[in-house]
Amino acid sequence: MRDTLTVILAGGRGSRLEPLTRDRAKPAVPFGGLFRIVDFVLSNCLNSGMKRLLLLTQYKAQSLDRHINLAWRNYFCRELGEFIDVVPPQQRIAGNWYTGTADAVYQNIYAIEREQPENIVVLAGDHIYKMNYGPMVEFHRRRGADITIGALRVGVDQARQFGVMQTDLDHRVIGFQEKPADPIPTPDDPEVCLASMGIYVFNAKFLYEQLCSDATDVHSDHDFGKNVIPRAIDTHTVCAYPFLDENRKTDAYWRDVGTIDAYYEATMDLIGVDPQLNLYDDQWPVRAYQPMLPPPKFVFGSEGVSSRRGVAFDSIVCQGAILSGGSVSRSVIGPGVRVHSYSSVEDSILFDRVDVGRRSRLRRVIVDKGVKIPPETEIGFDPVADAARGFTVTESGLVVIGRDEEIHPGSDALSGHPGLRIAGG
Repeated sequence: MRDTLTVILAGGRGSRLEPLTRDRAKPAVPFGGLFRIVDFVLSNCLNSGMKRLLLLTQYKAQSLDRHINLAWRNYFCRELGEFIDVVPPQQRIAGNWYTGTADAVYQNIYAIEREQPENIVVLAGDHIYKMNYGPMVEFHRRRGADITIGALRVGVDQARQFGVMQTDLDHRVIGFQEKPADPIPTPDDPEVCLASMGIYVFNAKFLYEQLCSDATDVHSDHDFGKNVIPRAIDTHTVCAYPFLDENRKTDAYWRDVGTIDAYYEATMDLIGVDPQLNLYDDQWPVRAYQPMLPPPKFVFGSEGVSSRRGVAFDSIVCQGAILSGGSVSRSVIGPGVRVHSYSSVEDSILFDRVDVGRRSRLRRVIVDKGVKIPPETEIGFDPVADAARGFTVTESGLVVIGRDEEIHPGSDALSGHPGLRIAGG
């Protein structure tokens, strides 16, 4: 893989994930208690033997940059030609921010050319899945393809959110539509479409030519799915590579956690008895930053008052968390969280250092880092009241509290909060 360079697009704003993306880019959003979303694609790269990485950032990248320094630098040795370089927008070619996926790569073409790769793998930094990219690169080379696209079989209803491909019997792409209103199903199953995963392998020279041509097209959106790929289908060899899931479950696992509700559902998947996404897999480990914290602690038991027990059921509890007489069920508890006596947390996600006061009750709530829930506070039981207090409430009734928000005891407002906000989608 030394002649392959990997470019990871990690500048996504993630507006549909607000307020979780109020202070961070989408790839930097915590997931599963200990991880960040970007850890999954980076773990895939490392497990695939790909150690020449450019991580392209743009929107509120400080949190992501800090995470890369803490969690990932030690896996790469510059003296051996290995690196993970975080590349912010430099405006070397144009004076604007990135206008599309192709434009993001084009504006960094000098940094890419300097590494003299034969093939360039382009990945999105905000999807949850396990995949070995090595066989895909080998497939690309064997077929003599100019572009190879990672392909996932999805239902017709889901396909409207993807680029949809049609292929011949030799896996060559003969049609491509970006987010079509009426997706074309596969010949073998009218209920299924072949969707682009946003995973591409390019021949380097071909990619340079296409990016330079696209950059001068004033009518282009400068996007791989909308412009570069559809233009190449009739004149070049474009192939589809079927997704091979390293998760090793019955159904392939790939998630775009682009909305609050999708993010919540994917996180809740993790607490099942046999979760769809296996985080306890020694054969394909997902790496993350491991904070120097003590093990989780559960305080007070059956010898005390029956309702004052530090317990957790069907939950993930990270290091440094203390359940001090409070109960947790079907939830993900992040590092350093404190759940005080007689309080309860149900079907919720608590990020790092959240403090739940005595006799408080949380249900279907996502709480970002550093938030202190005052004693005797109820959240998640009345969506109208929660929205009136300034919390973000999704259409499904899920409540989200942003990072470091200050909630005053007995108050119906958040300190410095703009008030009522209903999250979209």
